[in-house]
Amino acid sequence: MGCEGCRDGHDLGFAIRAAFQPIVDLETGKVFAYEALVRGPEGQGAGWVLGQVDDDNRYRFDQACRVAAITEAVTAGLLDTDARLSINFLPNAVYSPQACIRLTLATAREQQLPTSRLMFEFTEGEKLDAAHVRNIVESYRFHGFTTAIDDFGAGYAGLNLLAEIQPDCIKLDMELVRGIGSHQPRRLIVASMVRLARAMGIRLVAEGIETHAELATLRQLGVRYVQGYLIARPALGALPVPDPAALQQAYAA
Repeated sequence: MGCEGCRDGHDLGFAIRAAFQPIVDLETGKVFAYEALVRGPEGQGAGWVLGQVDDDNRYRFDQACRVAAITEAVTAGLLDTDARLSINFLPNAVYSPQACIRLTLATAREQQLPTSRLMFEFTEGEKLDAAHVRNIVESYRFHGFTTAIDDFGAGYAGLNLLAEIQPDCIKLDMELVRGIGSHQPRRLIVASMVRLARAMGIRLVAEGIETHAELATLRQLGVRYVQGYLIARPALGALPVPDPAALQQAYAA
């Protein structure tokens, strides 16, 4: 299956762009990775874009997202930083890990981006075939990529999936983060996930952080990697700088 039109997205029938949001390492204060978030040609949100995706163009869409993320991140200055680039992908669009990664590898080579700086996040609204995803994860590790389970704790992205597939990162679903400072059950769950991730040698990322209380609580619980509007909003075609005031307040708490 070819994807000659994936570089500019014209085979999709609509154009896509990438916005970037940082994932910050609270221990160093530096950006660990920039997550690439798909946007429409005029900045339309992911919901608008995903509404254009169907079974006929799912593979081409997945491939085009990877190309857009890599080329736009490098144009925005990713190679001037030490940060990784995190790209969302659709496991059900990957019919063969080796075949479907060719365009990604070629684009990374063209942009002089080492594969060790690429991270792939997967999530799915429907149940995944664990054997299929494990095959993808193992193939990606062979090429030097890291992988992450996104929205962990929502839908099917739970402990059973983690038991079958050990990724390099887990990204906690934002519903576990929301109001955590005043919500004892959420604090207990996140504290348990911190201990579990450490025992398994997996990075734990808390996403969707919107308040100082959430960020301070997560840091107190031992969460090292954080992402959310409080720290920096996604920027179209640019690498936003994390808000130093928000991070300073978390350290002071």
